[in-house]
Amino acid sequence: MPTWNYVAVHAYGPVEFFQESERLLDVVTRLTSKNEASRSKPWAVADAPTDFIAAQLRGIVGVRIPVTRFEGKRKMSQNRPEADRVGVAAGLAASESPGDREVALLIPLPKGSERSD
Repeated sequence: MPTWNYVAVHAYGPVEFFQESERLLDVVTRLTSKNEASRSKPWAVADAPTDFIAAQLRGIVGVRIPVTRFEGKRKMSQNRPEADRVGVAAGLAASESPGDREVALLIPLPKGSERSD
């Protein structure tokens, strides 16, 4: 995708770092469970030896950011000529990549233009 197309979201808030092993274990366990849930044989933190997990936790620094403000910006070819926008949207819509097809929907098309999605 051309670099002149992007969507960005910035989250702002006070940063808190933590290294307490119980708290880290809780976060790592929840994160692992969430990301492994869709697998046919999900792996769990409890599947690993306790000493291995303890060693891994010593190398992790937890980060917590209570978000106080979001700032978003989207630039999806608005400054490009109509033909460019239509062409970029069509090319992305025809891609086998689901991510590309999602991006195609973000590109503003001129009134009366039909999307092929």
